[in-house]
Amino acid sequence: MTASIPEGWSYGPWHDGPDPLAPPVDLRDALDEIGRDVMNGSSPRSALEELLRRGTQRTQGLDDLTRRLWERRREIQRRHNLDGTLRDVQRLLNEALEAERRELFPNPSDDARFAEAQLDALPSGTAAAVRELASYEWQSSEGRAKYEEIRELLGRELLGSRFEGLKDALQQTTPEDVERINEMLGDLNALLAAHAQGRPDVPSLFSEFMAKHGEFFPENPRTVEELIDVLAARAAAAQRMMNSMTPEQRAELAELSQQAFGSPQLAQQLAQLDAQLQSLRPGEDWSGSAQMSGDDPLGLAEGARAMSDLAELDALAEQLSQSYPGARLEDIDLDALTRQLGDEATVDARRLSELERQLRDQGLLERAPDGSLQLSPKALRQLGQTALADVLRSARGSGERDAANAGAAGELSGSTRPWQFGDTQAWDVSRTVRNAVLRTAGRGRSVRLDVADVEIAETEHRARAAVALLVDTSWSMVQENRWLPMKRTALALHQLISTRYRNDALQLITFGRYAGVVELPQLIGLEGTWEQGTNAHHALLLAGRHLRRHPDAQPVVLMVTDGEPTAHLEPDGTAEFSYPPEPATLRKTIFEVDRLAKLGATLTVFRLGDDPRLNAFVDLLARRSGGRVVAPTPDGLGAAVVGDYLKTRRSL
Repeated sequence: MTASIPEGWSYGPWHDGPDPLAPPVDLRDALDEIGRDVMNGSSPRSALEELLRRGTQRTQGLDDLTRRLWERRREIQRRHNLDGTLRDVQRLLNEALEAERRELFPNPSDDARFAEAQLDALPSGTAAAVRELASYEWQSSEGRAKYEEIRELLGRELLGSRFEGLKDALQQTTPEDVERINEMLGDLNALLAAHAQGRPDVPSLFSEFMAKHGEFFPENPRTVEELIDVLAARAAAAQRMMNSMTPEQRAELAELSQQAFGSPQLAQQLAQLDAQLQSLRPGEDWSGSAQMSGDDPLGLAEGARAMSDLAELDALAEQLSQSYPGARLEDIDLDALTRQLGDEATVDARRLSELERQLRDQGLLERAPDGSLQLSPKALRQLGQTALADVLRSARGSGERDAANAGAAGELSGSTRPWQFGDTQAWDVSRTVRNAVLRTAGRGRSVRLDVADVEIAETEHRARAAVALLVDTSWSMVQENRWLPMKRTALALHQLISTRYRNDALQLITFGRYAGVVELPQLIGLEGTWEQGTNAHHALLLAGRHLRRHPDAQPVVLMVTDGEPTAHLEPDGTAEFSYPPEPATLRKTIFEVDRLAKLGATLTVFRLGDDPRLNAFVDLLARRSGGRVVAPTPDGLGAAVVGDYLKTRRSL
């Protein structure tokens, strides 16, 4: 039994936007890659461009597609040459002359000897010989047929180089066909002249022209402008092909074109057409050329097509480069990409375009007030979730335990979140039922709860903490590949506090030559710069100000550094740098640690590196503050900082 297709239905390739059956793009993985590049110092715009150039696990990037375009371009140039028509004419001419001589040789008449003398006196050049033979009285039917084949070949090649597909349509040419072609060219030149003059009746003239000669234009242009675009692109390709030949080859073809179909009128009409198209579309590449060094000869029609392919490849390469103002992946000509590289390349380009579109449409990238591209708060939250999950996974692997409760005391915070496997908190019944109702609304079914509907009520500690995270942003952090781990650590801690310990007050403080309070987006986008100085004194001073603004909170200070203090802040606000550190720098730094200790702050120093002087100094800071020193690897920094915070938090 065979299934029948309902009347009025048809099936075919999907062309209306993204493929609805294609697997969805993985925005989270893409965002993680962009976030990693941004935290390494790239701008969001550069990070997005790099992702699109690099591609994803399932999709070739723009660089791979561009590489394939250039390989295709080199293949065309290395495989072909442009003297195919001249070779064919020379071959047919030799065959015609040989057939004629064979016919004349046994003939004893004076007429035969005179004809042989005429053949012997032919010019050495192919084009001149073909011209001289135009008035010759052929004795051999085979020779006459070969000569007529030369004329037909030239006509087909000339027309095929200007009109796509016309060469194949003229395999058997009759005098009526030649007359019809000359009529079409005359009408076309008249139409283009009327358009150049700006005559108001051009639309009606165009309609009449297409009704009469539409068979010559498989592209089916809808307006005279579209017609000119099609013809100009092809004519410019033909001109670039001529430019790519030697002067001798160009001269031969120019002379041979007068013999096309035995009608000099055809060459004249085409010359007029080329002149009008060049005037109407001066922006086309009429002066370019390409070096063809292969062994496969191309005729005029195939040569023009090869030049069109080269131009199309160049345009695609520019589109894939995305280097022009306002570039978007939607600019890529997918039809042209399919013609040149096949369906697989088009699928990759569609996926990349869809990835770029969804990153914007989902609100993960947004425009800053200055017009630059930046990560949105939504993107930062997603990056924070990933960073925190990685940190907690690493912490569990080292013996730490992920605390699922937002607060051990069990006091409701007023917020809820979706249930996750392992959660033991009470359900928020009203929101759970509401989710189920919204999910099943309009489906005509009774309300049934699903795991995805469940939300739990979050709780929080009654006690709160004031947390200052001090991160070293001196050049050594960049140089020693500690820049990205430092940013991911801050991201994870920020995510943990903003989602599970919302009453805690977190402040992010960076310190190089100077220290400063930064928001998370500033820290994530911070670029590493060459700057001497590790001003822990200034950072500790700012941390103290933060703690004093929250006198009811437990003070917690976490410092990440890979160098001993080499700068301090003077009373006038300037930073004094010295290496090795001056006694004043060490004294001022220790003084701020002592002030924090008086506030009851616990100071944990996360030491990156094994410098003996740094080891000795941070040990001194820990002893004076009653804190401790942790020496994690860069990869373990996040787990160490978050684990220390959670340990302190659970003791409240």
